[in-house]
Amino acid sequence: MKISQLSIFLENKEGRLWNALDALANGGVNIRALSLADTSDFGILRIIVHDPEKAKKILEKNDFIVKIIDVVGVELDDTPGGLANVLKLLNENNINLEYIYAFTHEKTEKAILLLQSKDLDILINVLENNNVNIVPSKEVYNL
Repeated sequence: MKISQLSIFLENKEGRLWNALDALANGGVNIRALSLADTSDFGILRIIVHDPEKAKKILEKNDFIVKIIDVVGVELDDTPGGLANVLKLLNENNINLEYIYAFTHEKTEKAILLLQSKDLDILINVLENNNVNIVPSKEVYNL
């Protein structure tokens, strides 16, 4: 149920994002989803790829600092209120999220929301108990 995500530290310098993505492209790594958060000095690029260990090795070989951490993916309606419904459920169950990002896939009117929380097991339990469709990692990696 957990999905491996790469978190890549990027100095906020011209070309640094391209360097990371170019290294992955040259290594044959396809990016399924990404999110970038930045400050004036650095950024954190979060990506989902089909082979996280391979991507980590490529990036480290190119002098990037990389961590693999788990996130949870849920399927939600890609309609107004789809995200709000999931967030309401989490709020009602006192689940605090560290970050989220989403992407669409081939299922009509559906999106995948990626969630990171301090305790993923509690998050998964709340989602399962409320019949939220948790997306298996292989489905995300192979979309």
